[in-house]
Amino acid sequence: MNWDDTASPTDAEGRLVGASADGEDQAVEAALRPKSLDEFVGQERVREQLDLVLKAALARGATADHVLLSGAPGLGKTTLSMIIAAEMGAPIRITSGPAIQHAGDLAAILSSLQEGEVLFLDEIHRMSRPAEEMLYMAMEDFRVDVIVGKGPGATAIPLELPPFTLVGATTRAGLLPPPLRDRFGFTAHMEFYEPVELERVIHRSARLLDLVIDADGAAEIAGRSRGTPRIANRLLRRVRDYAQVKADGRITREIAAAALGVYEVDGRGLDRLDRAVLQALLKLFGGGPVGLSTLAVAVGEERETVEEVAEPFLVREGLLARTPRGRVATPAAWAHLGLVPPQHGGGANGGGAGGQQGLFGT
Repeated sequence: MNWDDTASPTDAEGRLVGASADGEDQAVEAALRPKSLDEFVGQERVREQLDLVLKAALARGATADHVLLSGAPGLGKTTLSMIIAAEMGAPIRITSGPAIQHAGDLAAILSSLQEGEVLFLDEIHRMSRPAEEMLYMAMEDFRVDVIVGKGPGATAIPLELPPFTLVGATTRAGLLPPPLRDRFGFTAHMEFYEPVELERVIHRSARLLDLVIDADGAAEIAGRSRGTPRIANRLLRRVRDYAQVKADGRITREIAAAALGVYEVDGRGLDRLDRAVLQALLKLFGGGPVGLSTLAVAVGEERETVEEVAEPFLVREGLLARTPRGRVATPAAWAHLGLVPPQHGGGANGGGAGGQQGLFGT
């Protein structure tokens, strides 16, 4: 329910627990998105702060300060941008950083904005540098300089802009240059959701989809959703399919567990790729340390896929650790796969054949 349309270029294609949104996700999300801050589930601190910012702006009769939303894909950045526009009673224009490759692209968008309009710029860290420098002046002074001509005869024509609110969204806030980051009046970081919050998301989505789900069924799906509402809604739809075909349509804990077992999503939210990485690390390399390239070859995936798709969740779950010598499995990884750590000097201490082989990975 609370999610954004951010798509990771390295997200494994067709991955049920991937946080990027495909065409089906975007169509369903449009129907499930909350329309106000009161309907928005989770992110209590961000909601409270943003509510104050918006109400104060309305009381002054002014446009809201520029807003920067950061966090992992699927946590609600696009949803919040639409809520900001709705709460301010303003239209919203949606674009993305990769779509703005030249300063002229940005100038065309800015010059067509209405007074008070909300401009949502997704993946703002991927915008080109010339456009980024033009945005500095637009955010601060509501003005851009349009360059006409080339060479010594070029002329800068100042173009006044109506007051607007920029809402920037990024999955990698560290890539934003300080001059751009400092021009946002309000900055919020979106946190991963707790299972209890995801249960509320699932119950709300089930009502909107006209599904019957009990508390245990919602808890089962929430526990496998990796702290991400988008994934929770995607799993709910797949469980719905299973319940309609294999059962009477009612979603219980047993039905949810059986359905997600078919889709290879285990009790902690790990899918085939996650388990393949752990199994290779444990069975082939004795728990590590092993180099990333070596590990990627072992699971038959690209290095970037392992590093950016599988690793973040495994590290966050405490199943894998990154060390200067390579990737190392934690005791929790051995326990999750039901394996017994080797008693020799291998594994996390870096000895053994597996650890030695991993030293040559990069």
